[in-house]
Amino acid sequence: MLKKLQLKKHALTAISYMLPLVVASGLLIAIGNLAGGQVIENYKESFTVASALTSLGVLGMGLLAPVISAGIAYSIADRPGIAPGLLMGLIANAIGAGFLGGMLGGYLVGYFIVFLKNHIKVPKWAEGLLPMMIIPLISSLVIGLLIFFVLGVPIVWATEGLTSFLTSMQGSTKFVFGAIMGGMAAFDFGGPVNKVASLFADGLLLEGIYEPEAVKILASMVPPFGVTISWVLSKVFKKRKYSPKEEENIKIAFPMGICMITEGVIPIAAVDIVRVVTSCTLGAAVGGGLSMMWDIGSPVPSGGMFIVPAMNHPLLFLLALSIGSLVTGIMLFLWKKEPTDDEDSYFDDEEEFDLSSIKIS
Repeated sequence: MLKKLQLKKHALTAISYMLPLVVASGLLIAIGNLAGGQVIENYKESFTVASALTSLGVLGMGLLAPVISAGIAYSIADRPGIAPGLLMGLIANAIGAGFLGGMLGGYLVGYFIVFLKNHIKVPKWAEGLLPMMIIPLISSLVIGLLIFFVLGVPIVWATEGLTSFLTSMQGSTKFVFGAIMGGMAAFDFGGPVNKVASLFADGLLLEGIYEPEAVKILASMVPPFGVTISWVLSKVFKKRKYSPKEEENIKIAFPMGICMITEGVIPIAAVDIVRVVTSCTLGAAVGGGLSMMWDIGSPVPSGGMFIVPAMNHPLLFLLALSIGSLVTGIMLFLWKKEPTDDEDSYFDDEEEFDLSSIKIS
């Protein structure tokens, strides 16, 4: 049933629309804070450029629930879903349901619009009003009241409960949570499991919990950094661990990792998937656990090494990242076997054909 409804597809579509807003807003907040800016309380009074940047970022963050709600509704119901989706996100903000409320509102209003499209009948002269007025009005009215009076309360309870649990975690509990988050974010190198962890971290960011974002960023960089460390160790100790083509891929994956792009590791993992995936997942879990235990938070959800200065404990973040990457690197160096002749031939460049014997008559 879930596959039929394509719930994950609609969520990922919405995230692709939301991510630029999250990144831009987070960077504005970080730049403003670094310059000494504060959130503007009264726009009629004078304020600095730094405060304007901080406030603009905060305003942008306030749009995340409406944007993801509208994105989900649009993915499900096309253009008629945009306006009702935005309204459901605004309701979620108003009642304190936050990110979870926005997502639920997007799904409900999107599928309700699909239902209306298939079942509502109007005179021919009113058909042009269906997508522009009738469907948005009815869907906003029905689902809006449903969220206001029925579904909103348990969502608020769930959001507040999750926020309270995360803020009250201490010691080993924090480490375990960070390790699970880190392992999920690194497991499939930017795939669906990574997206689930990213979605969870982005949702908590809206609630003012920044630590999971730091874990997500760290875990996305551990695989390329760890693989690079294992390659360096193989050169230092003169033990062949990678084929020439894999070495070329590592030289590409490392700078991609600096930018928090994990996908550069995929060609390397494809050759030895069990060892590479296991090593990367465990390294990210260790680094993520340390990051969470040390209360490292990031107000910016993406950007790799370039946004480390915006974190509350940048040096501790670099230490956790280094430890996690070393775990991955050492595991791969000790565990990974020497590439076989078959693997070398698999990665060989395309064979050059001698065309000199071809004659055109």
